[in-house]
Amino acid sequence: MPKSRQRSSGPSQPQDVPSGAGWMPHGYSMDPHAHVAGQLVYAAAGTLATTTERGTWVAPANRVTWTPPGFVHSHRFYGRTDARLLTIPVELCGELSERPSVFAVSPLLREAVLALTGDRPERRPGAHQRLLAVVIDELSDTPEQSLHLPEPKDDRLRAVTDLLHADPARPATLADLGRAAGASERTLSRLFHTELGMSFHRWRTVLRVHHALACLTSGMSVTDTAMTCGWSNPSSFIDAFNNVVGQTPGSYQADLRNGPAAP
Repeated sequence: MPKSRQRSSGPSQPQDVPSGAGWMPHGYSMDPHAHVAGQLVYAAAGTLATTTERGTWVAPANRVTWTPPGFVHSHRFYGRTDARLLTIPVELCGELSERPSVFAVSPLLREAVLALTGDRPERRPGAHQRLLAVVIDELSDTPEQSLHLPEPKDDRLRAVTDLLHADPARPATLADLGRAAGASERTLSRLFHTELGMSFHRWRTVLRVHHALACLTSGMSVTDTAMTCGWSNPSSFIDAFNNVVGQTPGSYQADLRNGPAAP
């Protein structure tokens, strides 16, 4: 997914942001900030990217992002996005992961989040808290399904990942990239594993899938997305996308078409 290179004056102080919903235009971004409480952000339609110093997490409409209290993060939205923001009180945050994460969205979790972020009044005392407990229970029982793209701190490795961010479809081998970055293929291969926890091939695949999600969300065909993002043919793209996202590109676009209509 395209990486924002915008610089801001720095993250704002931790703040409380109420739960709510809003339609975000394609490409809309939020500057780095932090919250006193925890926050779930769900794209009921469209795609969301959340970035911290640890990398970027992407959440299409079948996943929800979790940011614990105090983590500086930014958001970027792809496609016209029905963004749902749900504040998790500090006293409940210990039930969830201590680090930013992405989780699968079950039908029950989806409906609970939509209800809590909609404009439906609380008709019975305590209804909000009971529904929030359902959200916590669902997330506690849901394995993390992270579309996480970690970012390096090593200057040599960052030089390589910057080249790939600039052109995800670039067909260069690790040896080619190493010559451009001034590091050997063997050194870079070791750094990918030790610093990022994955192989060069896996990192580039996840990067390309991030970009593919943005292309598919904007309405680009599966074939054109495959070519744009660096795959030699649609079938290899479909296999890679399904492996990372958990559904095929066609299924992902069908979900987008069948999602809630914009007002």
